[in-house]
Amino acid sequence: MRTRIWTPTENPLRDPRDRRLPRIAGPCSLVIFGVTGDLARKKLMPAVYDLANRGLLPPGFALIGFARRDWADQDFAQIVHDSVREHARTEFREDVWQELCRGIRFVAGDFADEAAFDTLVETVLDLDRVRGTQGNHAFYLSIPPKFFGDVVQQLKRSGLSVSADGAWRRVVIEKPFGHDLESAQHLNETIGEVFPSGSVFRIDHYLGKETVQNLLALRFANTMFEPIWNANYVDHVQITMAEDIGIGGRAGYYDGIGAARDVIQNHLLQLLALATMEEPLTFSARDVRLEKEKVLAAVTLPEDLDLGTARGQYAAGWQGGEKVIGFLEEDGISPTSTTETFAAVRLEVDTRRWAGVPFYLRTGKRLGRRVTELAVVFKRAPHLPFSVTDTEELGQNALVLRVQPDEGVTLRFGSKVPGTQMEVRDVNMDFAYGDSFTENSPEAYERLILDVLLGDPPLFPRHEEVELGWKVLDPILEHWAESGQPEQYDAGTWGPASAHAMLARDGRQWRRP
Repeated sequence: MRTRIWTPTENPLRDPRDRRLPRIAGPCSLVIFGVTGDLARKKLMPAVYDLANRGLLPPGFALIGFARRDWADQDFAQIVHDSVREHARTEFREDVWQELCRGIRFVAGDFADEAAFDTLVETVLDLDRVRGTQGNHAFYLSIPPKFFGDVVQQLKRSGLSVSADGAWRRVVIEKPFGHDLESAQHLNETIGEVFPSGSVFRIDHYLGKETVQNLLALRFANTMFEPIWNANYVDHVQITMAEDIGIGGRAGYYDGIGAARDVIQNHLLQLLALATMEEPLTFSARDVRLEKEKVLAAVTLPEDLDLGTARGQYAAGWQGGEKVIGFLEEDGISPTSTTETFAAVRLEVDTRRWAGVPFYLRTGKRLGRRVTELAVVFKRAPHLPFSVTDTEELGQNALVLRVQPDEGVTLRFGSKVPGTQMEVRDVNMDFAYGDSFTENSPEAYERLILDVLLGDPPLFPRHEEVELGWKVLDPILEHWAESGQPEQYDAGTWGPASAHAMLARDGRQWRRP
């Protein structure tokens, strides 16, 4: 007779209102395909260790690597060890490592190798026996999207996608979720033939960041913001994800993908959805997803895509006191490439709450600094009982959520300058996570991997959201494909002139974070 082991989220004796008890994953394993890649080495394996170090993984947890390497289990364990020592957020503890190490396994093979997947079946069954994983296994596809279908079909053929006796099997997919709407729909169909929708987790690591989740708390746990969170008071919204680095050694991935597919279709449209959605009935996955889908379906494009969008490629320049080369000079990039490294779009959300409010989204590489933020800029007061000179240094009120690198919130408002004259100037009120809480924010992948193992899906976009995102972006990409070469911009600046002109035509300008 099989003994039933309750997880903390299932335990009928646990009061769900008791916040002292953390959510701990039940018996399970995580299988990572593509363990030799940067994502696995720098993010996934360190996140697994950090979860174990925080006591959030079960004692019998197992980690299985799958790749084309002639490694034994101990070789893979050494790779994990080195990755953890270099990239883990929490301190290294030998006792934690030794416990984790006992559950580490490796399977050698490629994605078309049926024998390798048969070996994976044997490995999983052995872990069920010796580690007590109880048939619960998550498969993380840290691989190029073109191989998703191959791996999923192999999981189906080998029987690994099917669970029994109340156990679960889940699959985790990294972006990009397709190349356009048609490919996204095909990908969703391929995965949907093998795994039910509730067992498919699409990772958008930005949704695991503390500030992104704090956006929901800021909006719906406070009464001061909701009355002005609409077109009556909001002038416009700017969502920025800027990087100060180039493409590095990612030419093979980046060329042909570009900034819009890489960032706007997922990260920035998800931020837009969370900022504009109506209050959900609950924070269950279903209720949050329904509200996000409503606003994504209401997104409208500018009538003139030449004037309402901008794209560019970084040219050579100076950044951080160092001379850097341009995108077209990077190794592996064709000198005639039309892939954009900067993209900006002007969107609107055609709902009663947001009608007429422009949303400006931008992302790029080799920009002025690394920063991701969402800025809600409010309208000016309809009447100012001051002289013009009293308020010449007063800008517009703004609420800025900083997603990275310094997570927090800034409120910009006007205040009188000390002295005998009436002079009003902008000041900032800052909240930073590091200053207000003693506990460090977990890395996004820690939260998301734990949510996968718990089967908690609110932070994971479903296929409906993915397809709605492509419906927004596809017309822009098709227009750009017919528009020749992207505009050049100097490295270390804030993008091409056309991006600044896009806002100037509306009487606005980009924020300088």
